[in-house]
Amino acid sequence: MLQGIHHISLKAAGEEQFQRVLDFYTGVLGAGLVRQWGRGDDRGAMLELGNTLLEVMANGSAGDSKGPFAHIAFRTDDVDAAVRAVEEAGCPVFLLPSDKNLGGDYPIRIAFCTGPAGEDIEFFQER
Repeated sequence: MLQGIHHISLKAAGEEQFQRVLDFYTGVLGAGLVRQWGRGDDRGAMLELGNTLLEVMANGSAGDSKGPFAHIAFRTDDVDAAVRAVEEAGCPVFLLPSDKNLGGDYPIRIAFCTGPAGEDIEFFQER
């Protein structure tokens, strides 16, 4: 079912901080820009970190109770099966499986649950 970590999500507090985060990870640390989408505080981007991605979102807020790292996303070949498994284990699902499209021609299927330590987990399937 799980195939590894797909991405780690970092929430920047607004578009200005989002741009500083992108500049730091791409310009200073050499991460490759894979894709971008949205505008203003709805901007998002995926950066290549080697064997995983860093998702940067502009819709965070200073003082977010979870901090700047929002969730861990596991790559899977079957989001629906992953959701059934975590529901059977008693973990709450707070975003049922849904189809999305990130930046044009990048269809995905995702779902979110809360893990046993209170962590947010995303199941991420590229279509």
